[in-house]
Amino acid sequence: MILSDLHGNNKPSRLAVGMMSGTSVDGIDAALVEISGNAERPRVRLLAFENKPFPDNVRRQIFELFRPETSTVDRIGYMNFLLGELYADAALSVIRKAGRRPEEIDVIGSHGQTIWHEPAVCDKDGYPVRCTVQIGEGAVIAERTGVLTVTDFRVADMAAGGQGAPLVPFSEYLLYRREDETILLQNIGGIGNMTVLPAAAGPEDVYAFDTGPGNMIIDAAVSALTDGEKTYDAGGEMAAQGTVNQELLALLQKDEYYTLPLPKSTGRERFGLQYTQKILDWNRERGGKLSPADLLATVTDLTAWSIADSYERYVLPKYRAGELIVGGGGSYNRTLLSFLSRRFSPYGVAVKTQEDLGENSDAKEAIAFALMADLCVRGRVNSLPGVTGAKKASVMGKISIPG
Repeated sequence: MILSDLHGNNKPSRLAVGMMSGTSVDGIDAALVEISGNAERPRVRLLAFENKPFPDNVRRQIFELFRPETSTVDRIGYMNFLLGELYADAALSVIRKAGRRPEEIDVIGSHGQTIWHEPAVCDKDGYPVRCTVQIGEGAVIAERTGVLTVTDFRVADMAAGGQGAPLVPFSEYLLYRREDETILLQNIGGIGNMTVLPAAAGPEDVYAFDTGPGNMIIDAAVSALTDGEKTYDAGGEMAAQGTVNQELLALLQKDEYYTLPLPKSTGRERFGLQYTQKILDWNRERGGKLSPADLLATVTDLTAWSIADSYERYVLPKYRAGELIVGGGGSYNRTLLSFLSRRFSPYGVAVKTQEDLGENSDAKEAIAFALMADLCVRGRVNSLPGVTGAKKASVMGKISIPG
C-alpha cells in the first residue's frame, strides 16, 4: 500500500509533529516527537515544542466565527486556508527548532481550530445528525511542508455515533495508565476535561468527559473587565486579590450541564461570551457589588468546583483516585490550583501538574495528535468509543498527501 510506504511503517521509530489550537484561541501548540515501541505501549520522546501566538487580527476573526450571526461561509473558507498557512509555518518552525529537516518527518497531525461543535443529535430531516467543524486546511499544510498530514480527527467518531470528544484520553490511556493506582488526568484549556484511568485499565475501562468551563469564562471576564487590555489572568494574580461570592457561585452551579449523564462534552456554544455576559449583567444589575477581583475569584472557583463535583458525581461511586494530574494553560493559574487542592483535599486526592511528573503541560495535547496521526496513517484504531459514546472504535483523521 502506497500510504504505508510513504509513512515508513517498518521504521523502528518515527518522527511526528502534532499541533493543537484550543478553545482559548491563544495560538498554535506544535510538538515534534519521536515515536517508538508498539501500538499498545508506544514510547514518545519530546524533541521540541513551541507555541505560536495568533496575530491579534487573526484571533479576532476566529472569534467572529464562533457566532452564527458573524460566521459567514466566505469568512470560514478564508480562515480555513489562512490557518492552513499558519499551521504549516508552526510545523516548519518546530522542526527547525529540533535541528531537523522536513524530509525527515514521517507525519504531521493537526487538530485544527474548532469553530462549532454540536454533539447532540438533530433529526429534523429524518437522519440522526451530529456536527462539528474544525478548520485549518490539511492540504495546505501538506503542500507547504512536503509532509503527509492528518487533520479533521473528530468526524469519524461522530459518524460512528460518538460525540467526537474528548479525543486526548486515547493518548492518555496509552501513555499514563498505571497497574496499581487509579489516576485522574485533568486538562484545563478553554474547557476542562477529565480522563479516568482505573488501575490496570483496559481500553474499555477508560472514560472521560468535559467537566465544564476551564479558562473560558475566566479569560472572557478578564478581557471584559480590563476593556481588552488583558486576555487572561496571568498566574491567577487578579483572582487571588478577591473573595469568592457564594451567591453568584451557587447560581452558576445550577447550570444543567453539570448533572448531565455521561458521555458528555461541551464548548463555547454553552460557556462562551454570551454566558460570561450574563454574569457581568448579573453584577451590573446589583450595582456592581462585586469588584473585578471578587468576580474573577468566583468564576475561578467555579472551574475548581466543577472538577471536584465531577469527581464526586462520576468517579467516586466506582473508583477512589490517588492523584489529579493537571495540564493545559490552567495549570499555570496558581489561584485555580489552590482552589483545586482545597476542594480535593477532603477526598485524599493530591493535585499535581504535568511538570511535577517531568512532563510539559503545554505540549501534552499537541503530542496526543502526533500520536493519533501516526496511528491513523498505519490504519490503526485511535479512538476510545467508551469515552465518546460511539458504537465502535474508529481510525480518525483525514489524510492529505503532498504533491
